[in-house]
Amino acid sequence: MSEKEIVKIAFIGGSGLYEIDGIENVAEKEIDTPFGKPSDKITIGNIDGVRCAFLPRHGKGHILLPSEINQRANMYALKSLGVEQIVAFTACGSLKEKMKPKDFVIPDQIFDRTKNRPNTFFGSGIVAHVGIANPFCNEIRDIIHQSVYEHGIEHHFGGTYVCIDGPQFSTKAESEVNRQHGFSVVGMTAVPEAKLAREAEMCYANVSLVTDFDVWKEGEEVTNDAVVATMTANITNAKRVVRDLAVKLSKREIKCSCCEALKTAIMTAPEKLLINPKYKDLALFLDKYYSK
Repeated sequence: MSEKEIVKIAFIGGSGLYEIDGIENVAEKEIDTPFGKPSDKITIGNIDGVRCAFLPRHGKGHILLPSEINQRANMYALKSLGVEQIVAFTACGSLKEKMKPKDFVIPDQIFDRTKNRPNTFFGSGIVAHVGIANPFCNEIRDIIHQSVYEHGIEHHFGGTYVCIDGPQFSTKAESEVNRQHGFSVVGMTAVPEAKLAREAEMCYANVSLVTDFDVWKEGEEVTNDAVVATMTANITNAKRVVRDLAVKLSKREIKCSCCEALKTAIMTAPEKLLINPKYKDLALFLDKYYSK
């Protein structure tokens, strides 16, 4: 891939965010991966002179359930473009009184309540255990925090995103248990996205756009109508933030350890790893550490 073709910054859009305003010199790229096809074609273009990629997580027209999203293909495709930094937007329900609809939340933790979602690139004879104690890149979180503050958007810096499978919203019992655990927001898509981004050694952070109070607050139970109404305001603000983030991220000097997550994570002996037929599927990640 030539230097001109490399894209280092990517945005992932969640419910309602299917395109980016102000992107120029647009091209759409269809990418096949060893893990199948991504959610949709990846849009590549310039935002205020910064080359960026955009991927609609649910596909254009919102055609994929949360558990139908091919997260491995999405992350692999972005990595294959040269992406180093990802900001992912997700719609979510609030589990705290202070986190109101239309607020932005920049979480620092995840709790995984999903089941049976493929959540690793590894297996089939190649073993890796990547550290995910801090699942979001704190350097990018700081930049998001600065941008959201400058735009005057009501926001909360920190909190735990609990991820459920969906597609149904929570029961009242589930919502109350999540609140008792101290979780901040509930959503359906940050897992395994964050875990796979770390395995692929890409810096990744989440912006959770609050659309509702889940089902715990009497008189304000979540409905599709309420979600869609709030989403319009959220998306308008998200698009403003994206343009600012593109410029700020392009100037960032990467000092975090996200880009070396695999350095000490691979357990398989080199002589076993290098002859494994699956190596070719993971060469995009592993070639920097091994030569065949």
